[in-house]
Amino acid sequence: MKNLFCYLLLFFLLFTDNQYSQEKRNFKIHTVAFYNLENLFDTINDVNKNDEASPIMEMKFNRSYVYKKKISNMAKVISQIGYDYTKKSPSIVGICEVENLNVVQDLISQEELKNENYGIVHYDSPDNRGIDVGLIYKKNIFEVKSSSSHEVIITDNNSSNRRPTRDQLVVSGLIDGELIHLIVNHWPSRGADETKRIAAAKVNNKIIDSLRSIYKNPKIITMGDFNDDPFDNSIKKVLGAIKNRKDVGRKDMYNPFETILVDQGIGTNAYRDKWQLFDQIIISEGFLKKDYKDYQFFKAGVFNKSFLINKKGKYKGYPFRSFSFGSFTGGYSDHLPPYIFLIKEIK
Repeated sequence: MKNLFCYLLLFFLLFTDNQYSQEKRNFKIHTVAFYNLENLFDTINDVNKNDEASPIMEMKFNRSYVYKKKISNMAKVISQIGYDYTKKSPSIVGICEVENLNVVQDLISQEELKNENYGIVHYDSPDNRGIDVGLIYKKNIFEVKSSSSHEVIITDNNSSNRRPTRDQLVVSGLIDGELIHLIVNHWPSRGADETKRIAAAKVNNKIIDSLRSIYKNPKIITMGDFNDDPFDNSIKKVLGAIKNRKDVGRKDMYNPFETILVDQGIGTNAYRDKWQLFDQIIISEGFLKKDYKDYQFFKAGVFNKSFLINKKGKYKGYPFRSFSFGSFTGGYSDHLPPYIFLIKEIK
């Protein structure tokens, strides 16, 4: 039963209106998360990709051990995201920095996840190193109806030369019978100038507009490592993500992670002793109703348990990453996973 229902003992504390104060209500809850898996590559050289530049391929010894430990670590984290509230692993997880379908299959076959009935949506991206995005989902909860991969076209500065980058993955499906649409992103890195991420944001907008032209007030979740903070131009101006929930209109997107970074100082990655929040989950207005007759947004957070934080050395307080200076640290990822809860009232 725990895989179907969760009775939230503390949920009712969030309702301050008198109409709720004397009323016990039960809710069904699902965690939707995203995780940058930091170079989850296998140990096999793919002659069609520049995968030999990945940290694990640059190692001269113990590759097999490192791969097994790395993939076990990733499964451990995923299994715990949202668990404190739901007492179960996430129902849907967007992922990035995976090399291929095989590593995702190895991931969901780990001890922590193998009994959770996860399925996979994955396409090979044109990225030179072979870095892909993907989606894992519980097949008994989410039914995939369609999926597609959308190219992001970027060019070098002052040139017409096209530079391959990660595609954007779109998955539409039913969560307990309700239609939702998911977009999984990994936008160009900070090594590229801002125009590259703005180009990715425009592709995202095009996908969102297309869904809105087909469906009435669709429930859309766009998630990923955007390589920009919530207040940067690609997110704030181009994607038009709004910080304050009360200001979100039918054609807007709501970004709960701007409050998490700006007001609470919580991030998902760190650089030069400063927290950034490149990993975000942004949702459409269709998730913001308050009656909870269907699945609605409840809460957002960053999974930042202490074991995911470096305890010593130069990078004390930073995410405990897997690879550093050409060696395996035994850690997890240089990014922390964001998550949201979706809830529906059980009558």
